Amino acid sequence: MATPGNLAVTTFTISSPDPPALARFYARLLEWEIGAEEPGWVTLLNPAGEVKLAFHIEDVYTPPVWPSQPGKQIIMEHLDIRVDDLPAACAHAQACGARLADYQPQETVRVHLDPDGHIFCLYLDE
Repeated sequence: MATPGNLAVTTFTISSPDPPALARFYARLLEWEIGAEEPGWVTLLNPAGEVKLAFHIEDVYTPPVWPSQPGKQIIMEHLDIRVDDLPAACAHAQACGARLADYQPQETVRVHLDPDGHIFCLYLDE
């Protein structure tokens, strides 16, 4: 059943002080290709043709704190990335430039921080 106006999410946009660098990190991580690149704006094309990622310039970017703490920049969103082999996916993410977060809330999920400090989760779909 179609939504009124036929709404469809097409892009998830992430703020960054350096959109090209962050886009290249996610391109390596996900093995996606860069679509458009302009000053302050880069898109990654999803080979499955679904929702793509975009990165836009944020000159006053403050990385979030994980886990959240009162008075600190909170996480406004994060990516959940399904994997079949959690240790191999974690090693790949870290080889691409991610950091494993100190706090890990679940056995089947590994929270990582991208080069800008955004949180993303690698998880096993059991």
